Amino acid sequence: MPVTFATHTLETAPAAARPVMEGVQRHLGHLPAAVGRLATSPQLLEAFTKSNALFSSSTLEPLAREVVVFTVATRNRCHLCVAMHTAIVSKQGADPELVAALRDQRPLPDDRLEALRLFTLEVISTAGAVAPESLEAFLDHGYTQRNALEVVLGIGTYTMSTLANRLTDAPVDERLAEFAWEG
Repeated sequence: MPVTFATHTLETAPAAARPVMEGVQRHLGHLPAAVGRLATSPQLLEAFTKSNALFSSSTLEPLAREVVVFTVATRNRCHLCVAMHTAIVSKQGADPELVAALRDQRPLPDDRLEALRLFTLEVISTAGAVAPESLEAFLDHGYTQRNALEVVLGIGTYTMSTLANRLTDAPVDERLAEFAWEG
């Protein structure tokens, strides 16, 4: 019999998870099922939300952060993160061709964002031992050394999220159904 993770509510979640869940609910106006599943480990839930807040406050512009998120999410095959972040960038008015390329893991139509995507993939595939020419190519597109480290922060944040979502088999909420991704 397969193991199923509970989708906690504010009433059933461990007490230590409830303040974070309440914050997410206030921020989004609802409580995603994935948050209910991550609440099984209050520490993981808090670590992700804090790490995500830090990544969101980085010097990478919002669309660049989304490129990092999509790169990690598609690489790790997290159907939930791809759906959620498709909704986010669509709401932000991102070019549909860019969104399609991100979802399909193909070269991006914007050279600067493509340099970021390739750099993110290399950081992941080399466990941070990026070739000097790859770092230079990233920097040559107007990114900074600080941005390079912020990419690492984004990778860490969304590796945590994507692996937890897959482990718990977190479902795509109905409000994200139109953005579903099979990868």
